[in-house]
Amino acid sequence: MARDSSATKARLLDAAFAEFAEHGIAGARVDRIAEAAGANKRLIYVYFGNKEQLFDLVLQRALELGAESVPFDATDLPGYAGALFDHLTDRPALMRLVAWKQLERPGVTAVGAEAYRRKTEAVAAGQRAGTITADFEPADVLTLVLALAQSWFSAPGGPATDADGTAWREGRRARHRAAVVAAVARLVAAADAPDGIGDGASDGTADEDGDEGHGS
Repeated sequence: MARDSSATKARLLDAAFAEFAEHGIAGARVDRIAEAAGANKRLIYVYFGNKEQLFDLVLQRALELGAESVPFDATDLPGYAGALFDHLTDRPALMRLVAWKQLERPGVTAVGAEAYRRKTEAVAAGQRAGTITADFEPADVLTLVLALAQSWFSAPGGPATDADGTAWREGRRARHRAAVVAAVARLVAAADAPDGIGDGASDGTADEDGDEGHGS
């Protein structure tokens, strides 16, 4: 029974992820979530409380899975930014989910807060060690690194694409990824950093065919 319950919860969370990413909280329908999961609608309220609580859990789960796929490494922030770029561009639905959170749940800070705190502390430790610039507050360094990793989605009109297929888009993505890694390297480089730190030497830069150096 416990195994069946866990499997049902997982199906509901997967279905809710797709529903929330597409429609946001206000537009999401528990009927559609239950139908997609092959479960009784009542179980959503039994397991998760209400639609807002379900959304928070779905986002938290997605962020935790992302953290497992792309471990934070304050000793190689350019490499981390490149790996996170790969993870996010391969999962545009996750970015839509984050956007819905910012629009509809801006006051909810608990989701991802502990992970953000740990990352900020790791950046601060790197600053004390002299491997990360101390010109900025640790939280500002982290925020800028994350913003650069997500910048593919910030261009006017959305991610680069064309009408003739994916070749141009993939090449453009590879070049943008390389720019992200280089920008982070310059951002975080300490003035007296050892050779190789902050110069993009370990960036895992993708080649022109769009093959990325970091999997997720």
